[in-house]
Amino acid sequence: MDEILVEEYRGDLLECVHRGYICITGEGGQVVHSVGDSDFITYMRSSAKPIQVLPLLEAGLEEKYGFTDKEITVMAASHRAQPWHVKAIEGIMEKTGIKEEELICLPTYPLAADAKEKVIVEGGGPRRIYHNCSGKHMGILTLCTAMGCDKGNYFDINSPAQQEILEHIAYISEYPKEKIIIGVDGCGVPVFGMPMRNLANAYRRLACPNTIDNEKTRNAVIKLSTLMNENYEMISGTNLICTLLNQDPNIVAKGGAKGVYCFGLKEERLGVSIKIIDGSEDEWPIIVATILEQLNYKNKETIQRLRTVYPNTVTNDNKKIVGESKVVFKL
Repeated sequence: MDEILVEEYRGDLLECVHRGYICITGEGGQVVHSVGDSDFITYMRSSAKPIQVLPLLEAGLEEKYGFTDKEITVMAASHRAQPWHVKAIEGIMEKTGIKEEELICLPTYPLAADAKEKVIVEGGGPRRIYHNCSGKHMGILTLCTAMGCDKGNYFDINSPAQQEILEHIAYISEYPKEKIIIGVDGCGVPVFGMPMRNLANAYRRLACPNTIDNEKTRNAVIKLSTLMNENYEMISGTNLICTLLNQDPNIVAKGGAKGVYCFGLKEERLGVSIKIIDGSEDEWPIIVATILEQLNYKNKETIQRLRTVYPNTVTNDNKKIVGESKVVFKL
């Protein structure tokens, strides 16, 4: 069963209730804290992106093509098509020869309001590389090129590149490959379903690569997690939760659509998965901040960043405080 995570009040009236699940795993993958059923199955959505990059790094393709650190990092991103994101995507295209029309994600405007306005003012239009998943698609197409498989069906789960990704999803999450539920993500590529405890396990292992026996995979995880911290502005957008969390070198974090959020704590050796069952993402920051507080997380600056950018107050269009979101769960 799910449990209430956040109650949202407008004035004194309870207007919305956000239910869901939280699972925290520790050494050996055991559940150390849970809110709701830790075996609840959900799709990883974009929280899978850091794992989807690992086959590319294991094959040394970043060295083969001379990718910059930012170009590698944007492959794990749900970016907002801000100028630095677009520059990195275009850099990948230039170095690999991948054409924009090869991406199956359809043309769109940037998700960042300032970036969208700039495109419109300059007379530009929608582009496929403005899609927030375009970095992931570039990474998969690069993997296809290196493997010599058909780029025309890179989105098919039966593609050799997708099968390689599936193997890594199973290995990092410690969930049997044959049990992973395969769906289609919003951007058109496969998406992977598994229990909450395994999502948490995946991020525990991303944060604690010494738990990974395979040397190539371990080294790829070390490289990627380091780049996510060093290039945190590439993972999402200005002042978004992934940017705020990955600034902390002790955290590896990535969200996904429909209310899924995951992060790993390196020193504490914990993995955390969150699923808001109504699919909302607005509650992520206050939920994550509360989890860190309840875990007595030592880096208070990280918690303060979240609290400052995302206060518990509810405001209207005139920026007037009209209510409050209350976190009600206990680990």
